[in-house]
Amino acid sequence: MEMLIGEYSNTLDEKGRVSFPSKLRSVLNQGELVITQGLDQCLMLFTAEEWQSLTDKIMGSASVFDEQKLIVMRHFIAPAQRLEFDKSGRLSIPQSLREYAALKSGCECKIQGMIKFIELWDSSEYAKYKTENAASLKDAAASMRNIIF
Repeated sequence: MEMLIGEYSNTLDEKGRVSFPSKLRSVLNQGELVITQGLDQCLMLFTAEEWQSLTDKIMGSASVFDEQKLIVMRHFIAPAQRLEFDKSGRLSIPQSLREYAALKSGCECKIQGMIKFIELWDSSEYAKYKTENAASLKDAAASMRNIIF
């Protein structure tokens, strides 16, 4: 699979559907994604293969007796759902996940390719997130100083 990259904007319709950018759909080369809650107030979308790989790693390191890992599993794995593209290239976002990400009918959505997954944000929430984290960006980038290219 090619990399999932790019930043796109589309509107959530009154039925909770968002048109998915054709550039991302062409890279995906499949009609289904797995969607779940992100760590911030966004949603994360994965191909079936990436989702399986990630959940295998999570479950391989998890224990039902480890409260910290259960917190992550309950937040990330439990709300996950499979979605299929409709004939118009739209995804219907489940109500519970729309509520988590503050996605309301008519809102502008930010769709971002993140190499192996996609983030879906309410555009105003994403702008707020960026503003709140702007001061931390240099420190976050510095934490990756071991990356050499």
